[in-house]
Amino acid sequence: MQWCIGGAGVLFVFVCYQNMSSLGKAPAMEQIGNFIREEVAVKAWQNCMPAMLCEGQEEPVSMESYLLGKVESLFPIYGFSDAMPAYDTQIESGLEGALWAEKSEEAGGEENEAEDARKGQEDGNAQAESTEGGAQEMAEGGEAGEEGKAGEEEAKSGEEGAGEKEQGKKKKKKEDKADGKGSHIETAKAVEIPREKLNDFDYLLQHFYQVDRTTTIDSSQLNAAEMLAKDMRLQGGNENVQILIYHTHSQEGYADSAPGDSNASVVGVGEKLAALLREEYGFNVMHHTGEYDVADRDNAYSYAGPALEQILAENPSIEVVIDLHRDGVAETTHLVSEVNGKQTAQIMFFNGLSRTTANGDIAYLANPNLADNLAFSFQMKLAAEEYYPGFARGTYLKGYRYNLHYRPKSLLVEVGAQTNTVEEAMNAMEPLADILHKVLGE
Repeated sequence: MQWCIGGAGVLFVFVCYQNMSSLGKAPAMEQIGNFIREEVAVKAWQNCMPAMLCEGQEEPVSMESYLLGKVESLFPIYGFSDAMPAYDTQIESGLEGALWAEKSEEAGGEENEAEDARKGQEDGNAQAESTEGGAQEMAEGGEAGEEGKAGEEEAKSGEEGAGEKEQGKKKKKKEDKADGKGSHIETAKAVEIPREKLNDFDYLLQHFYQVDRTTTIDSSQLNAAEMLAKDMRLQGGNENVQILIYHTHSQEGYADSAPGDSNASVVGVGEKLAALLREEYGFNVMHHTGEYDVADRDNAYSYAGPALEQILAENPSIEVVIDLHRDGVAETTHLVSEVNGKQTAQIMFFNGLSRTTANGDIAYLANPNLADNLAFSFQMKLAAEEYYPGFARGTYLKGYRYNLHYRPKSLLVEVGAQTNTVEEAMNAMEPLADILHKVLGE
């Protein structure tokens, strides 16, 4: 049958050629020969080239695979983006961010400028109050003995005030230990991450971050040396509030949380963290339990903003603001690690970049503290990796602001997910408190 069809085809071509020849429009035989040779050459290249390229391999590769391999070898970031495991997370939905951005845009740039000016004045008041508190602490140290008297003289001279403040802190730590406080056990590093590795942007991005598709970032913002150079230690004493813990989404619970029981929700987890920071490390902590997502979760950030502004205005000594959340993942995902023999929910730090892939920088959601925010979460993530490997997931970067602009040391933390138990989430507060202590210093 094939021979018959082939013969018929040849006969048809011959007849067509004869008809065209009688009309004087037939192509020359040389043109037909060239066409046949070109077709044969193309077919031979298509059939032989892939085999030649994969010579010595067990299985031949397609031209597409070969070319993609070349691209990956020339541009390693392509292979990284293709191989990076996608996050199974529902972190801070785009709808929430979009609505918050829309509200801010309607408010206009003038309101944001006024907010920045007011925030700057509050920061100035915080510094002044912290300085005043340090002087008071030095005076108390002077009444305690000869060591305090020497420190008081240094404070009066104005040249060695920082040294006396450190002595006062050590004295306070001794008093706390005598009262049964500050008796935490110092942990040793489990691993040491070479700092030179962190200077490789691709390594840093792959091992420490997950960038949401809604935003972008480059090495100018994720510079490990610059982020590590920022001093995140607390500047004021603990006579006034130093750390604020609150919850934009206070209704988030866990697998075995009892409905309506705030102690078994992310709020109860926040209280556990506050207690550890107070009792084990001597920090002055305020835990704010206001609810902003009861009637309208999508606008929780816009509702929480004014409350935060009021708290910070009334307590300008606050240096650290922690927004504690619980992530949402697929029901088959269990975010758990083992820390000190306990089943412990994994945590994840989160930063908003005030920039979207589609529109670039969002001027009306400007964050003057973004560099410090990134440095804070990076130092926390690095400490987690070195002291508690596997405890912290990669820091998530997304496009909006999420109220992280109020203080340089602002932190958004996801503690486990809805598939974790309350006990696992509570257990996570012990290593988290220790990491905060290591980064914030004494």
